[in-house]
Amino acid sequence: MARRNIFTPPPPPAAADPAEQRTRFPATGAMTGMKSTLRDLSSNAVREIDPALIDAGGPKDRLEFSDADVADLAESIRAHGQQVPIMVRPLPDQPGRFRIVYGRRRLRALRLLGQPAKALVRSLDDAQAILAQGQENSLRLDPSFIEKALFAAELADTGYEQAVILDALAVDKPMLSRMNKVARALPAPVVHWIGPAHGVGRRRWEDLANVVLDRAPDLDALVTELADSAEGLGSDDRFSRLADRVARAAKVDRVAAGSPPALPVSTEDGVQIAEIRDTPRALTLKFSASDQPEFTRWMRENAAPELLRLYAAWKAGAD
Repeated sequence: MARRNIFTPPPPPAAADPAEQRTRFPATGAMTGMKSTLRDLSSNAVREIDPALIDAGGPKDRLEFSDADVADLAESIRAHGQQVPIMVRPLPDQPGRFRIVYGRRRLRALRLLGQPAKALVRSLDDAQAILAQGQENSLRLDPSFIEKALFAAELADTGYEQAVILDALAVDKPMLSRMNKVARALPAPVVHWIGPAHGVGRRRWEDLANVVLDRAPDLDALVTELADSAEGLGSDDRFSRLADRVARAAKVDRVAAGSPPALPVSTEDGVQIAEIRDTPRALTLKFSASDQPEFTRWMRENAAPELLRLYAAWKAGAD
């Protein structure tokens, strides 16, 4: 066997297959970390964008702000600069243009000033944009009940899935159902006349919606009747004026129609636990949450199966 000359250098190693090199040496470590950091910095960077390139369409989570509100904000931005960026997303079919995610009032003020908008640009799909919009407004704006209700109804009409709407508004299914009921019962022009009514809670909006669904008053005519006397009133006061007028109109209608009074449901010792009201439009069973809160809570949790049992019993007898 011939000896290898120890002074002869060894042959160079065979070149590895490029595909094998990619398999054996994945792009990891410092380079990947640097790329990830650059992507994060890019996504968090604030850009200046011409407001004319930003579409302000899409579902709105607030009732229209007045020109005075926009003018006040514009004056603040003129004096102190735009402190909080808006968020936009690129329009895939219109390169160089964007759609607002949140910050519509700031966008209007910047258009009034003729200044570029400081904006975060995010590549979001429709569901992600709605979630970002809902989360930002819940943290910063505290929309009123009716604003959330109209937002929920608009999202549903636009085709968003219920799970997305629930997450965007941070509510559960029963609350979403209440919101939808109020939004469907009251015409949008009437709600816009009232305004956001931040001091009016869910219960009062539901009471108004129940009367409207029960008696179907001509709300447009009532608003026209109240328009002059309500001039200059705040949103909460406009709601109260209309709710009182609707209640009086409903009472007049009941008397004119000869509707019987509510039938109380009382225990043997005279404690009233509910009342039944029969009208041409509905049979209503009403429980008092203030007089019997525990029983009312129990009924809320158990009424559905009990009603199904009663329906089955009636169905069996009818057959």
